[in-house]
Amino acid sequence: MNAFYEVLDQLYKKVLLGATLESDSHKYVFYLNLALSDQECTTALSIEWPDTDRVQDRQQSPPVEVIAIPGAGVCMKRNSQASGAQDLKLLQLTVIHVMISRIMSLETEIHAQEKYRDITKILLQSSEVDSKLIDMVQNSDKLLSHMAAKCLASLLYFQLKEKITLSSSWIVFCQKNLSEYSESNEVIHCLWILIAVIKEIFKDPCSEKTEILKQFLTTFDNTFEVFYNSLFSQHFENCQDPSKIINSLMSFLDLLELLIASRIYLKLHFRSQRVLFLKPSCVLDILTWPIQAFVKRKLMIFIKKCLLCKVGEDLCRASVLVLTSPDHYLDVDILALANAVLQTVNLGFLKTWSVHGKRPCFGGNEVQPGCGDIAGPDHVFLRAASLVIMKSLEIKFQNYTSVNEMKVDLQRFMSELLIFLKPNLQPSLQLHNPCEWLSRVFIEQDDDMLEAAKASLSIYLQLTREYEATGSLTEEKAMWIRQTHENGYNPHCIFIYFLKNIGFDSTVLLDFLISSETCFLEYFVRYLKLLQKDWDHFFTICKVFDATESQCGMNICDCVPSLVQDGSSNETPPHCLTAPDSHIRAHTCIPWASGDSSEPLKQVVMSSETHTMRDHGLSSPRASQSLVDYDSSDDSETESKDQYLAINQQTSSYQQTSKKIQDLAGASKDKKELSLKPQSRPLVPKESTASFSIDCEVAPNNIVAEEGIFYRIVKCFEELQDAIYRLQKKNLFPYNPAALLKLLKRIEAIYNKSTSLL
Repeated sequence: MNAFYEVLDQLYKKVLLGATLESDSHKYVFYLNLALSDQECTTALSIEWPDTDRVQDRQQSPPVEVIAIPGAGVCMKRNSQASGAQDLKLLQLTVIHVMISRIMSLETEIHAQEKYRDITKILLQSSEVDSKLIDMVQNSDKLLSHMAAKCLASLLYFQLKEKITLSSSWIVFCQKNLSEYSESNEVIHCLWILIAVIKEIFKDPCSEKTEILKQFLTTFDNTFEVFYNSLFSQHFENCQDPSKIINSLMSFLDLLELLIASRIYLKLHFRSQRVLFLKPSCVLDILTWPIQAFVKRKLMIFIKKCLLCKVGEDLCRASVLVLTSPDHYLDVDILALANAVLQTVNLGFLKTWSVHGKRPCFGGNEVQPGCGDIAGPDHVFLRAASLVIMKSLEIKFQNYTSVNEMKVDLQRFMSELLIFLKPNLQPSLQLHNPCEWLSRVFIEQDDDMLEAAKASLSIYLQLTREYEATGSLTEEKAMWIRQTHENGYNPHCIFIYFLKNIGFDSTVLLDFLISSETCFLEYFVRYLKLLQKDWDHFFTICKVFDATESQCGMNICDCVPSLVQDGSSNETPPHCLTAPDSHIRAHTCIPWASGDSSEPLKQVVMSSETHTMRDHGLSSPRASQSLVDYDSSDDSETESKDQYLAINQQTSSYQQTSKKIQDLAGASKDKKELSLKPQSRPLVPKESTASFSIDCEVAPNNIVAEEGIFYRIVKCFEELQDAIYRLQKKNLFPYNPAALLKLLKRIEAIYNKSTSLL
């Protein structure tokens, strides 16, 4: 056995280096034959490596000289024999797995690659390697089972790549175990191997991956749907071994994600790829199961990825750089999923989505001894659930025809969301603006925060367009704007909170703009377009922020909003935004906008406390899919497409230029400023259109201050514009920022015009 092991070890080292093998392929197959019985492996025989100079018939086994080791059967104990046999099997599996990896690698020399391919084909033909691997997968030894599963997945992918018919034993094994859910380890083994094969297909750089996956899914398409129905119809309370159904559920969610990803990126159309969208309630029901928190967390994140079309993005980085064509059927399916989510919320199941339990920790759910567990909600689940609801609303509203229905549904669902969030955001001060919920929930996850902000902005813009199209009365529009504050989706409040969280630092905005890891560019452009049309409303909100901060004597960054008021309470809601027809307060109220335009609005003194800048984190890599909408209304389509391609191409070169960009951006404060020196006059527009009141007292004799919210935002835009100009001149900006600069220039012009009229 020692000599046998040494031969395999030498073969492993050669294959690992990608070296060309000189001997006949059949000789290597002999040592890789998994059909050797354990008894043959434990006889402790010395096997001499065959003469490599002699040419053997390809149909004959290599000549071996067997010499019995005297006294071997006496010296070796039975457990040592079993251990040696296991080590030998593990080494055989490792060599086969590495050999197939070398076949698929583009770095392997062509002659060595052909030799490895020839050995693998002979191995598949000369022995029942698939059946033997299936038996080993079911072995009680976990290490041997895992290596057998890896080796089987590699061989299956090799067969698909070489257009070799999959073995009937493997197909029967899968169909038998996935035809109906059972609490067996074989189900988990099948799912793991299927996932491994599909991942290998995704990672393959070849252009035939679509055809390869099509061949694979054709065999198992119906099997996957049957298993979906069987698994999600289980009753968790009746399971004898909950751990097995949890493992099966976690693995099947991974498989579903890969199936949906293949639909998006490889443009395949199988029923198993649509089964989630056809029967989404089956998956959503799991959120009501008395199951561990990490399962619900994974499920909610999976639904979030589906709604955002971000499934499988870690495997499809090359694919996301290609502008995919619209898929109407996929849009219909995603709408069905969004409707199912909202139907679940409408039925009151949101209250059953418990976010309590063990909080996720780095490296697991356990904390170090002596540190103690930190009580509190699961913020990962909280973020995912909030974004799922916001994205579902955005998707559903894109298919609405009645603005009144949109208003009613939006108010109902946002109220449910805020009630859901209220007890989970601590501490909770009964002050200020419900719109702060978004920055509070997503402060630790940039990509989700911007996706939620973009969804909220999209809903707001759609309702605005409907109001403009129907010519609604000013009073009705004013009432609707008030509702945007009460229900936490006013875009100006959300944007101001975002800027406050980053300390009004233009370099952080620049970092977001030059990175493809969030949808900030798309969101920022949409907001700047809105800001041009809604400048007066924006200023009025800035005024309220300053008034609240000045009156409360604290920085709004440190304030925590009252998310929503209990409808059963008879007390007056303490948050600042109230209806126009509400009773007169005992204290002074500051109007959101004066109905009398003859008296100009004045800036309120801002608190002198320092704004704390929060750390800027990065999120999962993703190129924006909607940059075709980046240009402003009068920009050419060609320029827009160039920007889209450039922002995707910049990902690889971003790290090389980041240091230069940061150095240049950091120097922006040393440059000459454009003309923002409004000490001599208020930073206010001439007119306003909103009509709301704030329940905060305001000190008389209000004066203008450069440290006000409005001034700091405008100055931040100025610094950002200056930094982009400098980077563009040095060819360091990763895409053409012409349209973005045009929008910032228009904002500057609006500001100059509004101040010049005073």
